[in-house]
Amino acid sequence: MAVNYSAKEEADGHPSGGVGVPGGGAVGGGGGGGAVKTRKPDNTAFKQQRLPAWQPILTAGTVLPAFFIIGLIFIPIGIGIFVTSNNIREYEVDYTGTEPSSPCNKCLNVSWDSTPPCTCIINFTLEHSFESNVFMYYGLSNFYQNHRRYVKSRDDSQLNGDNSSLLNPSKECEPYRTNEDKPIAPCGAIANSMFNDTLELYRIDNDTKTRITLIKKGIAWWTDKNVKFRNPTGDGNNLTVLFQGTTKPVNWPKPVYMLDSEPDNNGFINEDFIVWMRTAALPTFRKLYRLIERKDNLQPTLQAGKYSLNITYNYPVHSFDGRKRMILSTISWMGGKNPFLGIAYITVGSICFFLGVVLLIIHHKYGNRNTSADIPN
Repeated sequence: MAVNYSAKEEADGHPSGGVGVPGGGAVGGGGGGGAVKTRKPDNTAFKQQRLPAWQPILTAGTVLPAFFIIGLIFIPIGIGIFVTSNNIREYEVDYTGTEPSSPCNKCLNVSWDSTPPCTCIINFTLEHSFESNVFMYYGLSNFYQNHRRYVKSRDDSQLNGDNSSLLNPSKECEPYRTNEDKPIAPCGAIANSMFNDTLELYRIDNDTKTRITLIKKGIAWWTDKNVKFRNPTGDGNNLTVLFQGTTKPVNWPKPVYMLDSEPDNNGFINEDFIVWMRTAALPTFRKLYRLIERKDNLQPTLQAGKYSLNITYNYPVHSFDGRKRMILSTISWMGGKNPFLGIAYITVGSICFFLGVVLLIIHHKYGNRNTSADIPN
């Protein structure tokens, strides 16, 4: 039923002919009294709820095609992603050493300051060749980098090269803020627990070991390397002088300005350090350690055969029941090996297609039935 109204009346809050007020004369229509206060909303499309709206009417003719289309689109996409993920080569070596037969069992109870460092060698065989560029990761388990106090235990200003923060770190770094009355650089629990195992890969061919070249640059995000992490500034580029007055983290064997012999990969801009400082969301994670580039398009990057992993075992994990592993992996257009995304697409597509079939049967069987009932007089 349509209702006529005056826009002026709604804008003024009362009819233009005047409103009778008890105990007084008419107000409005040219009267001399004060304006009557009103709580009526303004006469606008938004406040009067006159904005255009659209509400879909769900019928069998619109719902059933939607289910079938989603199923027919998602299932092929999921199969493609799943096949692509399975084509990625990946090999994992656990070198924690908890098993008595493991070559690294002798290093299981190593501490941060063990001298000389414990070394072990694990031999393994690649059944299939790795054709494209190979990424070497180190993986840790049962290590909770997502703990709130752990994540906050850093000083981003110090890591960005601020000289005042270098000598006066943030209180968030406690209890790894100072040591022996000297500020720690870099401060905080994240930096203090930096992964420091050394991994070397060799190919064994007729009892001859050939060292595989591992590239240590290009493993960190560009924004981290060039924006978030910077060395302190001062006269000259001598990091020993720039970090003067600071001390190394408690668990580190050497100060930050001795992480690498190359100036563009030393100090706060060391890429191993930058990769570690990007904390993981889950207790089982992997971080990029080295790159193995393909040199010859006619030859695979890593041929099938025997290899040995030489490990300098510095990082203790036995105290918190953690595990360590080395992972070799190739990548595809969708990144590393991850079958979950493909399985998720296939599952959603299959459910939608199945629901479409069920609803089609129900509609075909009951849709045309006259469900109206006679209403008695």
